Formats: sequence, C-alpha cells, structure tokens
Amino acid sequence: MLGSVADAGKPLVVDADGLNLVADTGLGLPPSTIITPHPGEAGRLLGESTATIQSNRPQAAARLTRGTPLGITAVLKGAGTLVAQEGAVESVCLAGNPGMATAGSGDVLTGIIAALLARGMESLAAAELGVWLHARAGDEARAGGGSLIAGDLIEALRLTA
Repeated sequence: MLGSVADAGKPLVVDADGLNLVADTGLGLPPSTIITPHPGEAGRLLGESTATIQSNRPQAAARLTRGTPLGITAVLKGAGTLVAQEGAVESVCLAGNPGMATAGSGDVLTGIIAALLARGMESLAAAELGVWLHARAGDEARAGGGSLIAGDLIEALRLTA
C-alpha cells in the first residue's frame, strides 16, 4: 500500500508504522517526502541503537537524509526537534516541552505537516513550520497546567495559529 502511495508522485509524510515498513522493506521514498521519526524509529531506519541516535542527534538527523532523493526531509522528534534535508540539519526547534511525549502527539505533528503540504508549501518549509506550530501548541497547552494529551495540542493549536 505505501508503495502505491509513494508512486503517486504527491508529497508524503511518513510516521510510525510507515517508518517501520520503510525500515523493514527498504522501500524507496519519493522526493518531497517528510519522515518524522522519534529516536527509536530513527535507530531502526539507520540500523543503530536509540542510544547511538541520542548521543549525536544532529548527525543522526542529517544521515537520515543523506543518500536519499533530493528533497527528502527528516524531522527527528524529541527535545530540540531537528529538521534536516540533503544531509544537513536545517533547523532546531527549542520550543515544546516534555509533556508532549505522549500518545498521539506525533500524530498531531504529522497532521499539521500534511495540512501544510496540502496547502502547497514546500517540504522543508512545511516541516519547519509544522514543528514550530506543534511545539508552540504544546507550550500553550502546558501553560494550562496538568497533564497533556493529544487533544490538548489540537485545542491549543487553534489559539496558536
């Protein structure tokens, strides 16, 4: 199924089990694809441990895009989310907070980025703006106190955007 989608020639955001499928099958991704791995998924894609990824996050983010078709963008999630393209880190997002490491938060990020792509943004710009909007929504949601769930990010996004 992912192969058919990849062959459609449209911008693509790949997260979660899609990343596992890429790691397991070696499926090539088309240009303009954005991948959004957390450190464990990045480790699977690169054949390394999560600890190795975490020990040098900028290098890992850059390597996720090295040797890939022009335009593949990687968003390495975590504290100081990194956006890389063409073998180099393009940006670091310092906004956000540890409360965002919750089920569904990455799905919200993927949805934001996909919506920006659907509006015609280029991959790198969509990834960078999506990461920032997601992080700011997380900070806004956390300011209310208490625990943070994915739905809180969506509600805060309305206030942030």
